[in-house]
Amino acid sequence: MPAAFHPCAIPEVILVKPQTIGDHRGWFREAYKVSDYAATGIGPHFVQDNASHSARGVLRGLHYQRNPNAQGKLVSVVAGEVFDVAVDIRLGSPTFGQWVGEYLSVDNGHQLWIPIGFAHGFCVISASATLSYKVTAPYSGPDDGGIRWNDPAIGIVWPITEPILSAKDEAQPLLAEAEHGFAWANDGVSSGSAIGETPGPRQTAPARKAHHED
Repeated sequence: MPAAFHPCAIPEVILVKPQTIGDHRGWFREAYKVSDYAATGIGPHFVQDNASHSARGVLRGLHYQRNPNAQGKLVSVVAGEVFDVAVDIRLGSPTFGQWVGEYLSVDNGHQLWIPIGFAHGFCVISASATLSYKVTAPYSGPDDGGIRWNDPAIGIVWPITEPILSAKDEAQPLLAEAEHGFAWANDGVSSGSAIGETPGPRQTAPARKAHHED
């Protein structure tokens, strides 16, 4: 039951569409197979699985982890529906400051691969939603970072207008002020400076948005 892998408008971000087989009893889908996903550049060294439950209108993000504990994430929804977003924050990248968004739900079974060098966020558009996501590095509080969900330089078009936010997410810095140290390596792979190092000159996010909805 091979999944279909579709590069998004920012090609390092991959929309995964697992095959679903259903009948009168319900359905079955293969949610992850290391050989298939690794062949597409996803993972494969996942070290932790996380779950997150939120009510309608909750928006979480935009989050990332700095090196040496930067994370790639494979995001799935096991209940409800969300609008899931990835933002390129790799200095020097041709898509720096641009974003992609996908609707993920338990019904469509879609997943989003968000590699290192991207900030991640989502909002809940169903009565509630539960996310399950694999990460390539464990949580590290000292390396935790974030960007304002409504940074006008990024210009994400969220499907909700009055999100429910944590105090922490309300106070996140703009992309131009955020400390992350990620740099584009010109080969589709991000690199980053360790904590305490100074990243190179910052760039201004372009007005153009790389936005794809399935």
